[in-house]
Amino acid sequence: MTRHARPDHDTHHDPHHDTRQVHDPRQDFRTRAGWEELADRLLLAVRPYASARHALIDLPGPPSRSGPWSDGLEGFARTFLLAAFRLAGARGDDPHGLADWYATGLAAGADPASEERWPTFAERRQAKVEAASIALALHETRPWIWDRLSETTRGHVLAWLAHMVGADMPANNWIWFQAVTEAFARTAGGTWSPDDLTRTIELTDAWYAADGWYSDGLAGGEHRNYDHYNGWAMHFYPLWFCRILGDQAPDGLADRYRERLRRFLDDFRHLVGGNGSPLIQGRSLTYRFAALAPLWTGALFEATPLPPGQTRRLAGRMLGHFTGHGSIDERGLLTLGWHRPFRPVLQVYSGPGSPYWASKGFAGLLLPPEHPVWSDAEVPLPVESGDFARTLSAPGWLVSGTRADGVVRVVNHGADHTDPARWHSDDPLYARLAYSTHAAPETPEDPRGGPVDSSVVLVDAAGHASHRRPLRRVSVEGRVAVSRSRAHWPADERWDCFGGPDTGYRLGPWITVASVLRGALEVRLARVDPAPESPDDDPGPWQLRLGGWAVPTSDGPTSDGPTNNTGEPADGPTEATVRGGGLHSTVVGLHGFDRAHVHHGSDSNALSPASATPGVLADEVRFGRPYAAAVHLAGTPLAAEHLPEVRFESEESAVVRWPDGERDLIHLTAPPHPPRPPQPTERETSPDA
Repeated sequence: MTRHARPDHDTHHDPHHDTRQVHDPRQDFRTRAGWEELADRLLLAVRPYASARHALIDLPGPPSRSGPWSDGLEGFARTFLLAAFRLAGARGDDPHGLADWYATGLAAGADPASEERWPTFAERRQAKVEAASIALALHETRPWIWDRLSETTRGHVLAWLAHMVGADMPANNWIWFQAVTEAFARTAGGTWSPDDLTRTIELTDAWYAADGWYSDGLAGGEHRNYDHYNGWAMHFYPLWFCRILGDQAPDGLADRYRERLRRFLDDFRHLVGGNGSPLIQGRSLTYRFAALAPLWTGALFEATPLPPGQTRRLAGRMLGHFTGHGSIDERGLLTLGWHRPFRPVLQVYSGPGSPYWASKGFAGLLLPPEHPVWSDAEVPLPVESGDFARTLSAPGWLVSGTRADGVVRVVNHGADHTDPARWHSDDPLYARLAYSTHAAPETPEDPRGGPVDSSVVLVDAAGHASHRRPLRRVSVEGRVAVSRSRAHWPADERWDCFGGPDTGYRLGPWITVASVLRGALEVRLARVDPAPESPDDDPGPWQLRLGGWAVPTSDGPTSDGPTNNTGEPADGPTEATVRGGGLHSTVVGLHGFDRAHVHHGSDSNALSPASATPGVLADEVRFGRPYAAAVHLAGTPLAAEHLPEVRFESEESAVVRWPDGERDLIHLTAPPHPPRPPQPTERETSPDA
């Protein structure tokens, strides 16, 4: 196949637009016009990278695992979705010729004899993902694109989509790519299978956990896969499936999905910081404001508890957060990263076109200008209105938001995206004890040495930290959560949300961790117990290391307490603080810890080229001994008078007494009986998206 050359952007200039202009972060996203203007700029910026007839858009950057051909289709499909929302929302008003431009690409891409043809699903399975975006976009633009395509082109498109029927799909959100594609084909006279649609609906029901939360497929038969896919896939596609089918959708299905989405959005609005950032957790983070997909879906389908003005407030703050922090480069292109380009948060399926799944964040353009979302007065976000605490039982999260600094924190004792039947290396985007809207987990290119931030680990004589996955949830109730895991050291450390190959693990004792979350402060307790069922385990000795929040320090880092540049512990008191990015990150040893340290990271954090993490260490680990520390993240320093008192009733229970007299009882029990160790299993297929 002849492949087109990627143009040199500095020498190729389209007189109809200027892609070199950097987006102005001060742009007003409180107005619908502001959203339209940015959508236009994003769409025009990709045109210089399109093939002659627009079927493939080869954006600059390293290719994904699927290769440039698939990446070119991805660039077309995901920007086509954005164009569809823009065109349909304007009721066909098309000053930039979007309909004709993408219709030309459809004709060339679906034609099996074209030099620009799209890969079939057999040639590149990633094409199944992109087919859903094309189908959804065709549905939304039916009067302006599909109905005006030639009969030959419509036949080619339906023939390309037809290979989705009966296709093998990974048992996760991918089933919805099949369902949405076949739903469109059904309405357009193409091929579809009732069995495929029924299977999708049944599996989705099985993956529904509770309270609006889906697990993105099951991990070892359990609900453990919680991240942004809950919103931008599992809530987004089902209602669009019903929208495409219209009266042909199963009775009551849309109402079922509306009820679940309405419940989820009540949690979702509490997971966005005062800075507009969504939670920095989970895979595919480079999709960025695709996190808005369930928000707009709720407004479109009357499935939201949010006042219209709060929907606009949340959406505008999130979009402004990313555009104001470097997510769009000087060429007008979305980059691979979170703020700036940052490869360590990517997966193997991430290619140059991947960030344009952010197109889902523009679904609100389908709401007309007179809709209350665009016309009502703005309503503050929950974290802008006051402090709050929530317990999310489905994912096993404790949530705290503080109005003074806008920070939302999540303590994680239930979600790890892991098959519980086998050992795994820790992926920092899933395995950490805590996540936030203002602090990102450390994701160094070289993961050797193991977890540092938001962790409780055993450190062996060689300086290698133990890993956590799979974790075992013990309890999540009120503002107290407990989990435990078996300390293990992988022979080959790597970041891999799907578990990675089983390269062998050296096993150690059990670590039980409890968290009490109140405001900006977490009291974290831990105990270590032997694993008598495995007498050949690593005998130690170890240090017990507790890591706090990693914060960006490129704006002039300062720290209190011992520090060095190697990350090795230094002698000092059992308290350390790092200040940076407008945040104070502090860890205070309350019981059992001998000294504090500060770990410095270089180009290991999505928010900043430089970062730092405070922590405390116990030089000698004693089985059954309780350890406790205060972990603090806030816009102001931790005052000594705000520290609670921790009193141990026994080795298995403690009382946390707060300065205002409130108390929390924590049960930090040893494993009640030797848990059955994980057994090696066949690795689950790692899905792309």
